[in-house]
Amino acid sequence: MPNVSLYLLTLVAYLGLAVYFRPGGPACCRPTGPSRLLLFAPLLLHTYLLGLAVFPEGGISLGFGSSLSAMAALTVLFYGLAVWFYPLTSMQSLVLLFAAFGLLLQWLMPAAGMVPIAGGSLFRVHLLMAFMAYGLFTIAALHAVLIALAEKHLHKPVPPKMVAALPPLLTLEKLLFRMVEAGFVILSLTLFTGVFFSQQIYGRALPFTHMTVFGMASWLIYAALLTGRRAYGWRGRTAIYWTMAGFVTLLLAYVGVKFVLEVVLGRA
Repeated sequence: MPNVSLYLLTLVAYLGLAVYFRPGGPACCRPTGPSRLLLFAPLLLHTYLLGLAVFPEGGISLGFGSSLSAMAALTVLFYGLAVWFYPLTSMQSLVLLFAAFGLLLQWLMPAAGMVPIAGGSLFRVHLLMAFMAYGLFTIAALHAVLIALAEKHLHKPVPPKMVAALPPLLTLEKLLFRMVEAGFVILSLTLFTGVFFSQQIYGRALPFTHMTVFGMASWLIYAALLTGRRAYGWRGRTAIYWTMAGFVTLLLAYVGVKFVLEVVLGRA
C-alpha cells in the first residue's frame, strides 16, 4: 500500500477516534477496557511511517515535522499505557488530535537532509530518551490544562461533563507530579548522555547552542518545581505555571529551533 494511503488511513483513524472520545460525548470519560485499545491501531501505523521518515537507509533524517510527529507518537503511547492505571480519560481526544497534527506535519513538510548516525544504536537510544521526555512532559502539560479547567469550574453548580468526570483536584495534582518526576528522570538521563554525543559531534562536552541552553533551562525549571513541591508544598496555579514554563522551554530546546530553521528561515 502506498505511503499516501497509509498517511490518510492513519489520519482518518486518529480524527475519527478524537471525535468518538470528544469532551462531553458519551464515550469521553468512561471508556471500557476494549475501547482503551483503539488508539493503538493508528499508533502502530504512525510508528511505521515515522520509522520510514526518520531512519532512511544508512542514516537519520529528523526535521521539524518528523520531530513533532515522534513527540506526538510517544505522547499517544504513554497516554495509552497510563490510562489503564490513572484517571486520564478526559485527555484522550486532545492526545489524538495532537497525534494527527504531528503526523500531518511529518507528511506535508519536506524531509530534512540525511546525516550518518554518530554512535550507532547508542545514539538511537539517546534520541528515544529525548522524545520520551517530550512525550511525558506533553501529557503533564495537557494534564495541567485539565487541572486549570477543573479549578475554574470548581464552584459552578453544573460543570461541563469533561470536568465533572474528573477525580478530586488533590488526586489530579498528585498525578501531575508523578508525570513530572518520571519525565525529569528521563530528561536528566538524556542530558547526561547528550554530553557524550556532543563530545563526538562538536568536539566539546557542553557546546553553547540553543539546544544546550534551553535543555538546561528546562531541567532547572522542572528541578525547581519538584523542589518547591517537596519543600514548600507547591500546588494549584503555581504548579501549573511552572509545568507549562518547563514544557515551553523544553519545546524550544529542539523542536523550536527546528521550526525557526526550517519554517521561518527556510533552511533544512
